[in-house]
Amino acid sequence: MKAAVEKLDKNQVLLEVEVEAPRVQKAIDQAYRRLVKQVNIPGFRKGKAPRFILEQYIGKEPIYNEAAEIVIPPAYEEAVAEHQLEPIDRPEVEIVKVEDGEPLVFKARVEVKPEVQVGPYTGLEVERQEVEVTEADIDAYLKRLQERYAELEVIEDEPAAAGDIVTIDFKGTVDGQPYPGMEGNNYPLELGSGTFITGFEEQLVGARVNEERTVNVTFPSDYHEKDLAGKEAVFQVTVRGIKRKKLAPLDDEFAKDVSECETLADLRQDIRRRLEDSQKQRIEAAVRQAVVEKAVAAATVELPEVMVERRIDARIRELERNLQAQKMTLEEFLKNTDKTIGDLEKEFRPGAERDVKTELVLEAIAKAENIQPSQEEIDAEIERMARIFRQDPDTVRKNLGDLSVLKYDIMIKKTIDFLVEHSKPVPPREQGAAGETAETAEATPA
Repeated sequence: MKAAVEKLDKNQVLLEVEVEAPRVQKAIDQAYRRLVKQVNIPGFRKGKAPRFILEQYIGKEPIYNEAAEIVIPPAYEEAVAEHQLEPIDRPEVEIVKVEDGEPLVFKARVEVKPEVQVGPYTGLEVERQEVEVTEADIDAYLKRLQERYAELEVIEDEPAAAGDIVTIDFKGTVDGQPYPGMEGNNYPLELGSGTFITGFEEQLVGARVNEERTVNVTFPSDYHEKDLAGKEAVFQVTVRGIKRKKLAPLDDEFAKDVSECETLADLRQDIRRRLEDSQKQRIEAAVRQAVVEKAVAAATVELPEVMVERRIDARIRELERNLQAQKMTLEEFLKNTDKTIGDLEKEFRPGAERDVKTELVLEAIAKAENIQPSQEEIDAEIERMARIFRQDPDTVRKNLGDLSVLKYDIMIKKTIDFLVEHSKPVPPREQGAAGETAETAEATPA
């Protein structure tokens, strides 16, 4: 097989491929055997007519076209591999010549990944925050634990206060008319939690059990349901019950109740360790993001529209899946937000372009530095996935198929590792305080 490549405009190339005659003849014979089984020819049992009879009945062109469909796909893949091309779209194929005893010649026009002009990607200066957990952070975290494990005390003779959990019946109207979803019974609501529209919870502070109150609120102008955005609403609310959190004292018994620690001092130390680990993870994630952003910003590449459009479509499909989890269709979302698919595509385009450029730049750096996953790294990742999914590693390997996606993900991770390893840490700016507070940490004491 012979293959020549010609570069065209806008990341397109033209492949001209010549497939040797014996291979073509074999495909023509195979095409005849396929087609003869599909055609009823008078005087012959199905599949038994000689080739010259079949050609008289349907002509040579269908046989040649079938042979081309057999030959061209693998020949195209071989030509792509030979010239180390990376197609990003389906090729436009033109058959130049196909006949008995002659080579088959075809042309394939296809868009390929663009050439990336990488800028400096080693020695990039990246701010790295210091890990710092204060006693105040630990105190705040302990306060949250107290809140989480607080006992609920029924209040009968006192008014509701901020922080209390009230059980309410409510029914709302807009312009004097009831609206779907604006009513409920025995609904537990923590006053001050911000669960309801701004102003709703504040108007229940001071209410007593079985008291009825009229609550007036205004929906935000950017409310997700356009029919309610900016509208005034009136709720008739009845307080059915009040419960107040009773915080346990911070002592050794509390430590035993909420963790595996024996003393409060041990619990404080455990919280410090967890907050420090959480900070380290956050800082490392920030460093990785920053170094990638700098490497991408320093590179130049013409983004292929087909890749951008695919990424936009992927984002829309992801939105659709998230909406389905909330029992909402994409059509309902578009109606509620007064948007069209075109509006979503426009909104998602900047992020899609950023994603595509990042992908192309990281691939270019990986190629320049010859970064590839080792077999040990592939096996380790499969073992890790097997532990997560509680499956046998062989089962995970089988489900992953050819492992190309897994290998790609490992390559990208190693490339980012390389960028971080070869970056230059610099002290953070004054406004970039590193300390993670207990309120933002996700750690839970063991």
